[in-house]
Amino acid sequence: MAKLKIYTDENVDIRIAEGLRKRGIKAFSAIEKGLNGAADMEHFKYAIEMQAVIFTHDHHFIEISKKLTTEGKEHWGVIFIEMNRLNVGECIRRLALYVDILSAEEMKNQIEFL
Repeated sequence: MAKLKIYTDENVDIRIAEGLRKRGIKAFSAIEKGLNGAADMEHFKYAIEMQAVIFTHDHHFIEISKKLTTEGKEHWGVIFIEMNRLNVGECIRRLALYVDILSAEEMKNQIEFL
């Protein structure tokens, strides 16, 4: 089974992707990929192309995820948390647990709340 890859949208602190990589997790951010200011659907398209779960603070991603699933389109999942609910270190720790516990296939079309 394939390991989860994490794509953080532009509203997520870039240190989260950096911290995940230090733990050996494939992670990248919208900022690093030059997608700052891209439409939400562009972030989804990129994450789908990379076969990565989207980690976000943006409620719109939940709505888009549900819409895609309703339309029979697949995506690699969304992990959501309200901004400033957890500090950077705790987000990294919890996301690393997701990577340890769930496969990429198990996260397909799923929405999780961190």
